Amino acid sequence: MTEHARRGVFISFEGIDGSGKSTQARALAAALPAQLTREPGGSEGAEEIRRLLVEGAASRWSAETEILLFTAARRDHLEKTIAPALKAGSVIVSDRFADSTRVYQGAARAALRAKVDQLHEAMIGLEPDLTFVIDMDPEIALRRGLARDSGEDRFESLGLDFQHKLRAGFLALAQEYPDRVRVIDGSRAVDAVAADVQEQARRFLSGGSHV
Repeated sequence: MTEHARRGVFISFEGIDGSGKSTQARALAAALPAQLTREPGGSEGAEEIRRLLVEGAASRWSAETEILLFTAARRDHLEKTIAPALKAGSVIVSDRFADSTRVYQGAARAALRAKVDQLHEAMIGLEPDLTFVIDMDPEIALRRGLARDSGEDRFESLGLDFQHKLRAGFLALAQEYPDRVRVIDGSRAVDAVAADVQEQARRFLSGGSHV
């Protein structure tokens, strides 16, 4: 984050649709406590763009258009929510951030990782300090996601093969960024997953070992 003073701590959650990452983001934000936000969304303008991205048919946008929409939403989120929180010295927890675009549009939807990274560097310039990837079986996660019947199931509608590609993408990301990304077994009970996440987050925040 080049144009903003950064004194706070930024934690993100990632994972395939229905993995439980949103539940764990809420639980961690409550436990620390920390400011909770989400993507796409997290600011008034970004929430308006969110509806364009998560509703409607899978064919509504190309992967290239999605990258532009996600980046626009993320820029507004950065300016209005994330940067002010970090400047104030707060801990902020986000349900998704740029890693989702790297995996969804950069790898699973299309081989566009270079374009994702170029736009991220030019318009965002910020990485989380710590990222939790909630990992679980794509078939179980997809059933969960579709059962919510939230109306925000555009990416779930791409099917099980897409969810497998997403999982592989997030696990590869953990290998790419080992100092930042922690893979959490999301197949356990919700409370067990939460205890694991919260212990690792507190150790990170206290400056202890978090490997």
